[in-house]
Order: sequence, then C-alpha cells, then structure tokens
Amino acid sequence: MPPHTEYRATVARSFRLLNAFRREQADPEYFYGLMARDTVAQLARYTRLEGATVIDVGAGSGFFTRELTNAGARCAGVDVDAGEITAHGPPRGDCVVGSALQLPFGDGTADICFSSNVLEHVPDPWRMGDEMVRVTRPGGLVYLAFTNWLSPWGGHETSPWHYLGGERAARRYERRHGRPPKNRYGESLHPVSVADALAWAKRRPDVQVLDALPRYHPWWAKGIVHVPGVREIVTWNLVLILRKAVR
Repeated sequence: MPPHTEYRATVARSFRLLNAFRREQADPEYFYGLMARDTVAQLARYTRLEGATVIDVGAGSGFFTRELTNAGARCAGVDVDAGEITAHGPPRGDCVVGSALQLPFGDGTADICFSSNVLEHVPDPWRMGDEMVRVTRPGGLVYLAFTNWLSPWGGHETSPWHYLGGERAARRYERRHGRPPKNRYGESLHPVSVADALAWAKRRPDVQVLDALPRYHPWWAKGIVHVPGVREIVTWNLVLILRKAVR
C-alpha cells in the first residue's frame, strides 16, 4: 500500500495485515512500514493531516512518525526507551525521550495525538489516555489503538498461552526459548480490555467518540465492538477516534 492510498477496510486488506504479522521479527521494515501506511490512511479519513501538528506517543523507531510526516504533518515522537528510538536506525523526525504517563508537552499542543499499540505496555493505561487528551487542542483528534488482552494476540509473543494466565505464559516462553519474553506480563505488558476503553472514553465529558472499531477487520465487522464478551476475543485490536470538545 503506497502512501496516501485511499483507505478501504476490505477483506483483502485484513488478510494482508494479519499475514504481515509473520514477518514482524524477520523484516520489521516491511511489517511496521505496512502498518504505518495503512494507519495513516485510516487516520486521514477523519481529519486533514497536511500541516497538522501531531504527537506520536510511544513512537519507538519512528515508522508511524515517518509516514505522518510524509503525509504533510509536523510530527513529534516521544518514547520512554532511547534504545527503541534508535533500534532500526537513526531517529525519524523529531523524537524525544519521555513518559506516556507524563507527556513532555503543554496543554492543547497538538492537533492530533496519536498512539499505536502502546497502551497495553504502560502500568496505568487510562492515565496515558488522559495525558493524550490533555495535550490535544480543543477540536483536535485523539487516535488511540491497542491490543486488548483477551484477543488471540493479547499475550504478544506468549500468545495463545496467555489465556491460561499471563505469568504462566511468560514462564512457558522462558522454558522454551531460554530467555524471558520481551513483553513480560505485569511489567511491560498489562491486561487492557475493550470494555475498559469504552468506559474510560464515556467517563470523560471533554471528548466525543467519533469511532470505535476493530483495527484489522473489514468494515462490516465494526458492530462486534458493541457486543460484550465477544468483542474482547474477536476485536484483536481496538481503535478509538476521539474529538476533544470545544469549550
């Protein structure tokens, strides 16, 4: 998918994205590049990116920062781990070391506050969500996507054994591979649910939920987000699109 391709949530797209997960470790440039281009195309459905100021929370090596910049945005990335920032080469765009739980930006700094697959890695996810809303200007957008714990990929590299418990899955991984998983339950991986995300957004009087959808699914599967229980397993990855209220 080239940059700026019109976003279409088709079955073919879903297959392409899910199939790409097999190449995440062997070819991160392909995997994260594909994900970033798809995500930026999705975001562009909700707001204009040309000239927008974007904060990329948990930017890591900057694949999303790069594609947002390619789309014409002025993008600043923030990540708590300096090693992640340079893991796949020099930093991409303006990137600073900082915590998602205390973003190093002023109130209302960004037109768009963006985060992809970071929420499940912080110990206080809704504090991170609150911080993302804080740094977004009134009328701006928050794009928040994460892997929910009860999805088939909820345990990340320990999946699907996380269904038997996060600690048990981590111990099994270490026995089989001779090293602990990168995403260790209770330390760098935390259980977050679709229900909790929707409840958090509903509690905030200063945001409007523009959309809540399963990130990798075709458009006609959107309704599963509203089916309690089933949504936790079938969603795989939830996207919340929020607009900050204009007071």
